[in-house]
Amino acid sequence: LSLDNLFIKYGSDKATLWNNNKGHGYTKFYIKHFNKIRKKKLNILEIGSFSGASAAAFSKYFLKANIYCLDINISNFKYKSKKINVFGLDASKLKNADYFLNKINPNQQKYFFDIIIDDGSHRLEDILKCFKYFFKSLKPNGFYIIEDFKHPNFYKHLDLKNEPKIDRLINFFKKKKVVKSNILNNNFQKSVINQIESINDYKGLLKDSFIVFLKKLN
Repeated sequence: LSLDNLFIKYGSDKATLWNNNKGHGYTKFYIKHFNKIRKKKLNILEIGSFSGASAAAFSKYFLKANIYCLDINISNFKYKSKKINVFGLDASKLKNADYFLNKINPNQQKYFFDIIIDDGSHRLEDILKCFKYFFKSLKPNGFYIIEDFKHPNFYKHLDLKNEPKIDRLINFFKKKKVVKSNILNNNFQKSVINQIESINDYKGLLKDSFIVFLKKLN
């Protein structure tokens, strides 16, 4: 099955079709960036897994991947695989994130993940906190992906006053400039800018469907 068919089969809204309606249509962007590495041994982190639909699809698409799924509520998680590891926790809370990384990475490898996908709460505060915490765990040549990154632009309850929205942040990063933020201090932003090889953001099929791929330098 193609990746889009896998998303549809397991019920992921990343697909072109979801519950007989139009989905976000992110499949082609995932294929563009990952088709060449799908047969490699990979560690993938998914922040916000809900029922596990996309994790199930990725477990079939990425042939040798270990997939780590984080969600506040794992009672909805319905797919099982030796390749899928599920953790019920709030990834934006530092103590929880520390516990999780220590558990899966007991040897304290500095860089652990090849791909990190933030498809969590879509609250701007959570997106920024997760980015600050998990980006440092990304391997060289790895990808940090933020799905639905414009949700705080569309939905006020997801926004956070005095913090830069993600589209503004990535536009500054593209220009190798820092933007005012209380969560992401200047030193962190400068460090990220120096480590990024490319930033590719795309518009999906729905009015609020936006996804960005940040690739780390080798």
